Amino acid sequence: MTSQKSVWTRRGVLAAGAGTLAAPWIARPAFAADPLKVAAIYTVPVEQQWVSRIHLAANAAQERGDIEYVYSENTSNSDYERVMREYSEAGHDLVIGEVFAVEQAARSVARDYPDTAYLMGSSFKPDEETPNFAVFDNYIQDASYLSGIIAGAMTKSNNIGMVGGFPIPEVNRLMHAFMAGAREVNPDIIFQVAFIGSWFDPPKAKETAFAQIDAGADVLYAERFGVSDAAKEKGLLAIGNVIDTQSDYPDTVVASALWHFEPTLDTAIAKVREGTFGADDYGIYSYMQHGGCSLAPLGTFEGKVPEPAMELVAEKQAAIMDGSLVVEVNDEEPKSS
Repeated sequence: MTSQKSVWTRRGVLAAGAGTLAAPWIARPAFAADPLKVAAIYTVPVEQQWVSRIHLAANAAQERGDIEYVYSENTSNSDYERVMREYSEAGHDLVIGEVFAVEQAARSVARDYPDTAYLMGSSFKPDEETPNFAVFDNYIQDASYLSGIIAGAMTKSNNIGMVGGFPIPEVNRLMHAFMAGAREVNPDIIFQVAFIGSWFDPPKAKETAFAQIDAGADVLYAERFGVSDAAKEKGLLAIGNVIDTQSDYPDTVVASALWHFEPTLDTAIAKVREGTFGADDYGIYSYMQHGGCSLAPLGTFEGKVPEPAMELVAEKQAAIMDGSLVVEVNDEEPKSS
């Protein structure tokens, strides 16, 4: 197991409610001054968008003195259960990670260690049989919708390319929200949608983006690393997802929908300390109203996005925050249109 103290600061459930499904799991007593022992298991490098946001939040909690944090990255699906058991045996108070391809094995481990809390990225709901196993996902459809408005205002060909990893709920809902935002300002837009079948394959994502550019796309939705590289090489524009990469692509990335994992993790840490951690759905903590997502600053594109589009962004964001606008959560696989 590749375990180390984290010092590096860099990445669906179908319902978004946060209600407990079963009686709360009761944590071991913890003194307020004692940091919780937290371990994370990642199937990709910590540089990858989604995992980097979890890693960033965990580092922040460690720097505050709330937790002691160790992690494993590039853990294969076949090895996930073993690593999860090792961290559990080591007495960690909270284990976090992503179990999209190892759901059954992960929940089985959790049942074997009822005194450990598990907070896992998952496409499924929590269940009463595993009261110490909570789920989360990046419900950042609010910010994705706003970034779509900007994309819709920036395309000149009315053709937007979209490259995703896998057509699973956590990706699908963001793409649908982005498409809805773009159509708010430009109902004539067509979308090219493609999935590369990997969470981390920049060359393949880049190649797929090139194909979409050849088919007329002049703005690209960069759900995966590699897409913005294609846009940069062709002198076109991209919209980022989960993280802000504009500093790496100052003339390419117009805007990004950012995911903030801090509300999710900090809520879990508090519940473990209180002894109230249970089989909850933490998806709601990724909503904009809870501080779980935001639209990145325009930076180098400040003043370059048409003013009517930015006024619409401000209007829609205010409506999201006051609850008068609820961005649809659509987990169905998006199609080219």
